[in-house]
Amino acid sequence: MAWLADGFHGDMAYMARHGLKRARPAELVPGTVSVITARMDYLPADTPDNTSDDWQTIEFSRLQRPTEGTVSLYARGRDYHKVLRARLQQLSDRIAAHLGAFGHRVFTDSAPVLEVELATRSGQGWRGKHTLVLNREAGSMFFLGEIYVDLALAESAPVTAHCGSCSACIDVCPTQAIVAPYRLDARRCISYLTIEHAGPIPLALRAPMGNRIYGCDDCQLACPWNKYAQRSPLPDFDTRPGLAGTPLTELFAWTEAEFLRHTEGSAIRRIGHERWLRNVAVALGNALRVARTPEEAQTIQAALQKRAENSSDLVREHVLWALQGQFSSQIGLGP
Repeated sequence: MAWLADGFHGDMAYMARHGLKRARPAELVPGTVSVITARMDYLPADTPDNTSDDWQTIEFSRLQRPTEGTVSLYARGRDYHKVLRARLQQLSDRIAAHLGAFGHRVFTDSAPVLEVELATRSGQGWRGKHTLVLNREAGSMFFLGEIYVDLALAESAPVTAHCGSCSACIDVCPTQAIVAPYRLDARRCISYLTIEHAGPIPLALRAPMGNRIYGCDDCQLACPWNKYAQRSPLPDFDTRPGLAGTPLTELFAWTEAEFLRHTEGSAIRRIGHERWLRNVAVALGNALRVARTPEEAQTIQAALQKRAENSSDLVREHVLWALQGQFSSQIGLGP
């Protein structure tokens, strides 16, 4: 309630809409007596061996290639809502096969449920300073899901927190969205800005976005516990073509039909083509400011100019910003 009172939820009105139902499962689903929590790892199968931090280094290196688009790891494969919800329902069916019919409802980031709090209270891990759940054997690279049930189950105990004095996640955040340990101002978070926020990106936060066009993993990449992050055995989370290492100019050229085709069954589709273009325009503007050669700058400018008369006010605004910024002086470009 304090988080809402501070306005940290930004445009996410749904966070306030259900009041304390979020914290009272039996009010959300009458008859609920217990909550079963679950987590599901999502690193792609081709992620380097998790006994080293190579995968974190590789992901950080993407941010040093400003002409490529960077999509958050969780969104490079199939929409996790579909995958986890289906598996939770299968689990419910198996429970029913043993116990007989019982009242239940499954959730995964899909209703007013305090998932992190439920996960920490049930022993899935502890809440990290970035507000995500951390697990000693799996870091934080996993999804959460729940089954509300009308069964009286024995409670599992919470685990001890192990962040100590570490502030890596707070220090690395490009927009200083983690305003204090365990306190996230979503209005400054790149994941919020690129996914949940529907309007213009605040001017002061455009440059810090870099080449991040959907989500941001920085606080997780910097976390020492994620050297233990686990690869998913499911092909659902393998990286799809076009969602890793693709030039921004190519992504910006996608028509709406191409965007829908490339994001079919993906969580990315929910932001729509307009917001996709907004995000990529910001990234192109940032790439233009650090262009290494006149040819690279001209390629970026040409891509932006093609959308300068876009029918969307939102897209045009961000294209204009990208074209009017301070370009690299070392290659002799004007304002």
